[in-house]
Amino acid sequence: MKRNWMYATATAFFLLAGCSNSEETVQEHQEKPINEEVNKEGSVEEFAYQYPLTGVGVKEESTNRAYAVMVNNDPKARPQSGLHKADIVYELLAEGNVTRFLAVFQSEEADRIGPVRSARDYYIDLAKGYDALYIAHGYSPEAKEMLDSGYVDNINGMQYDGSLFKRDSNRVAPHNSYITTESILKGADNLGYNMDVPPVSLPFLTEGEAEALAGSSAKTAQISYFSSDLFNVIFEYDEETMKYERYSNGERTEDLDSSEPVLLDNIFVVEADHRLIDDYGRREIDLTSGGKAYLLQRGQWQEVEWKNVDGKILPFDANGQEVGFVSGKTWVNVVPSDQGIENVVSFTE
Repeated sequence: MKRNWMYATATAFFLLAGCSNSEETVQEHQEKPINEEVNKEGSVEEFAYQYPLTGVGVKEESTNRAYAVMVNNDPKARPQSGLHKADIVYELLAEGNVTRFLAVFQSEEADRIGPVRSARDYYIDLAKGYDALYIAHGYSPEAKEMLDSGYVDNINGMQYDGSLFKRDSNRVAPHNSYITTESILKGADNLGYNMDVPPVSLPFLTEGEAEALAGSSAKTAQISYFSSDLFNVIFEYDEETMKYERYSNGERTEDLDSSEPVLLDNIFVVEADHRLIDDYGRREIDLTSGGKAYLLQRGQWQEVEWKNVDGKILPFDANGQEVGFVSGKTWVNVVPSDQGIENVVSFTE
């Protein structure tokens, strides 16, 4: 089991103790299906709790607050650091044809994350949906107004460049700003942010429900953003691990520091209205109205609808019933509706 965020600094950090939980919260966790896992000795371990953003079983209730980091996806920023530890990654267009990531962490700690990039308003809204501490380096005018207003707890590299945020000498700005989990927790402590309130759990399938999934076969899915191969994404399903690997411009998405691949259990592609708002190519993206979506799980895909529920983008079936995620990590791609999701996403059996 992952350790519960112990950290220390020169100014004496304290162990983050889990906050006391109400009987209602404890009961909610007890009513969820018990997760099982086969240990090295071949016996089955049972877990009474789940990490809220992955559904993965854990013996003790997780009380860590999530943090969400803006991560650069310019080709000069690849390979990135820390993405393989994120519970959820959102990929959306920033300027022009360039996508940018919002990586949400809760169940695992990332030693180093980055390159960290500037804030946009719709990424801030996504972070707020998880009540996550929002980490960015820079901002658009709209985003700065939101951050200055106290809309979300946040730490920005514009105020902490060279202290909490460090520059990597092997890369050039703006592709070289990095932050560590230790620095995020240090900054949160200095700013008085509460980091021991976990996010509300996402809906998850039981293992039996996951094994019974029925959809159209799709061992490979490709997502094309406009005509640029640099931002084309391919997800390949591995039957043995029952996980997806991500490829960008033909290269597997791996961690810069450890070479560990990003391994995913849910690929969620949603169609949303995009509108250009300035000469820089910045966009307004409608993440509230809902629309058409595709959900890939266990080598299969199904067409669903997406809805915004309390700031979170979630899948629903044709009858309006919430669709559960397979336990594990999730990657969400948001594509422009004017292209048509059916023209942006293609599947190979």
